[in-house]
Amino acid sequence: MPEPVSEFADEARRLGVVASFEAEALEDDPELQAIVEFAAKLCNSPVSMVTLLEQEKQRFLAKRGIDARETRRDVAFCNHTLGSSDLLEVPDAPEDPRFADNPLVVDPPEVRYYAGQPLVSEEGASLGTLCVIDTKAHKEPLSEFQRDGLAVLAKAAVRRLETRRSTLHAKRIIAEREERLLRMIEGVPQIAWSADNEGNFDYFNKRWVEVAGAPPPRTADEWRKFVHPDDVEETFTRWDATFAAGEEFEAEYRFKCADGSWRWMLSLAVPVSEREGDPLRWFGTVTDIDETRNALEERDLLAKELAHRIKNIFAVVIGLASLQARKSPENAPFVKELTQALRALGRAHEFVRPQEGPQQESLSGLLQALFAPYADAEGEPRVKVSGADFAISARVATPLALVFHELATNSAKYGALSVDGGHVDLAIADNGDALALAWREHGGPPVRDPDGTGFGSRLVEMSVTGQLQGSWDRQFAKDGLVVDFSLPKAALTT
Repeated sequence: MPEPVSEFADEARRLGVVASFEAEALEDDPELQAIVEFAAKLCNSPVSMVTLLEQEKQRFLAKRGIDARETRRDVAFCNHTLGSSDLLEVPDAPEDPRFADNPLVVDPPEVRYYAGQPLVSEEGASLGTLCVIDTKAHKEPLSEFQRDGLAVLAKAAVRRLETRRSTLHAKRIIAEREERLLRMIEGVPQIAWSADNEGNFDYFNKRWVEVAGAPPPRTADEWRKFVHPDDVEETFTRWDATFAAGEEFEAEYRFKCADGSWRWMLSLAVPVSEREGDPLRWFGTVTDIDETRNALEERDLLAKELAHRIKNIFAVVIGLASLQARKSPENAPFVKELTQALRALGRAHEFVRPQEGPQQESLSGLLQALFAPYADAEGEPRVKVSGADFAISARVATPLALVFHELATNSAKYGALSVDGGHVDLAIADNGDALALAWREHGGPPVRDPDGTGFGSRLVEMSVTGQLQGSWDRQFAKDGLVVDFSLPKAALTT
């Protein structure tokens, strides 16, 4: 049993601790009742009680041999145990000056014998006692065994009280957290809901009624009437499949609002099980994405318009360059190279511009589009792209197009693509954090290392090491030009 602490000699502090046990719910508690029954037998006394000393009264939480539920605080024998952990034994109350005039002694029930073992809380506040009472004086004091027994029983009574208080505290914390969570869920701008493992909805926050203007659905079938007819089948086919599989659900659909309008919503749901083996519960949200979706559609329309205008600019510039070449034949070689580069960039732009198709943002698709003009008379590609594919961002399409346009142009001038039967293999390998691209020319005329570094080499160097954050190595092998690239994946997707 803890020793009483002096700070709880302050009665207000002590009463605060007593109140924290909320003792009303422990009256006639089975565990406390068993304790008083055994205490009475242990001490050969007809009356036994577990008491709490409150401000105005002494409350009996459990009792044996007495009908009353309480006595006045001012006449309680237990007052004399406050601040002590020692057993108080009164063998003959009329002979004890402290109790001789006590109404409980002078008047019924005419107490003669009293023994009370103090109950002390964990923090050291005196609470009351486990006591035994008799209307006959006891000539012999309690034996050491009986005193020890009362002390053990008193500890058991305190443990029961402390368990009750801990339970109340835990419940209060849980209730506060649940209330806080509920306030948060009620305050979010999304519709929030939950459902049981049968798919029956058992909670919606207030946003449902605000948005839909109707009572929440109880089942998925009732939800269907709020989904646009064109979106119903796809949405609920997906829901049925993910619900049956216990997988996360995601869908976009048009939702009927209170004013009769249809707005695009993003619906998300996740299955949750508190413990392994427990049935799944579902928690979900419905988020209004109408403005975002409309903005994306407007952006796509603008991007397509810009792509169309850029394509026209390429055509105009190529036309002007061709016209200048006809006026100034001496500039024809330069103009030819310029127009080839512009066409390559145009093909790269065509590839990454907003459009539908499985090749969008594909490295292999970009390369194949760039090399399409170099096909033979039968339409067979002379630059053969093989190996791994990888998604690329629009930002890297231009430097990639410039690099491989330069290689293809040089090959058409001096290398494998300059003669019939020559070809190029471009293999792409996935090396973890980087892609390895190997350019191999075959069947062309003998190659030699040119003197100095030309504009093309500087262009490749600037594109590969600067914009693509990679590295490259060129060798003029006997069988043809060999170029190896290493390009970080991270740089290709940002």
